[in-house]
Amino acid sequence: MDFVLGVDGGNTKTIALVANGDGVIVGSGRGGNSDIDGAGSPEAALAALDTALGCALQAAGLTPDRLAAAAFSLAGADWPEDFTLLRAALAQRGFTRNLQVVNDALGGLRAGSPDGLGVAVICGTGAATGARAPAGRVWWASYWQEPQGAHQLGQKTVRAVFRAELGLDPATSLTPRVLAHFGVDTVEEALHRLTAHQRADPGLHRLAAVLLDEAAAGDPVARAIVDEHGAALGDYALVAARRVGLECEPFNLVLSGGVLRHPTHLLRDALIQRVAARVPGVRPLTSRFEPAAGAVLLALDSTGRLAGEPVLANLAASLPEAALFSTHGGA
Repeated sequence: MDFVLGVDGGNTKTIALVANGDGVIVGSGRGGNSDIDGAGSPEAALAALDTALGCALQAAGLTPDRLAAAAFSLAGADWPEDFTLLRAALAQRGFTRNLQVVNDALGGLRAGSPDGLGVAVICGTGAATGARAPAGRVWWASYWQEPQGAHQLGQKTVRAVFRAELGLDPATSLTPRVLAHFGVDTVEEALHRLTAHQRADPGLHRLAAVLLDEAAAGDPVARAIVDEHGAALGDYALVAARRVGLECEPFNLVLSGGVLRHPTHLLRDALIQRVAARVPGVRPLTSRFEPAAGAVLLALDSTGRLAGEPVLANLAASLPEAALFSTHGGA
């Protein structure tokens, strides 16, 4: 039973990875939205989990009883009743040995922090913040989290364009980019596309990259949005640190997610500056691994196996191609 399973489940995708005890990935799978609160129903979320699990275990040639440990890092694992539901459902599927179910922020933290301690901010389509202290105390922002990810940044982008059109706020170079996104010639047409009774998904999350591009190009409206949003994310990182007792000393600050991987570092810099103003010496870390790899490491941790550099090197070298982890549309 020298195999472990790590699963990262979110609102856009679910990734399952099976690894051997040396950290070599031997099977992978992908499913859809496995957030029990966001997939429409717990049954739909569990079906997405089943898809990812089935593919990963089949590729590895294993069944759940062959696993030494399994760690599920899941969006929607927020309240005690969520963990009860998920643990029971996973036990019914045969995942009983060294089973961990954690909020997805903690999988992201383990992916980027060498010892699994510190604070993580994950900013993708949505956002998650979580922390773990040396004594084992944990906290995650869950429904407390106000600053979100690409979708919310897209909303802020179109709001700025609409207000500029009305003369309430300054003109912005975001306007032609938003018109191009909607494929229209006027701001009013964009508003119509966004609010008409019969409308397709506007893909607002894709405007996060537009916002960051224009901020980097010097547009003051875009820059103000990015700076404000980064500072807000930093505030929640500080809350997480305070909730677990890390705020009085430097800690690892793990940053991950598609928005924070954008070539423009303005959002990341604003976040770090906000935290560093309160905690000088904070250690920002760009996550080396995808969150699903963090779940693999959590599973390995539960077996008592030390995930030293040889294991991490094996994990990095055997990860599936980036397409498995990509979110459609970027962010």
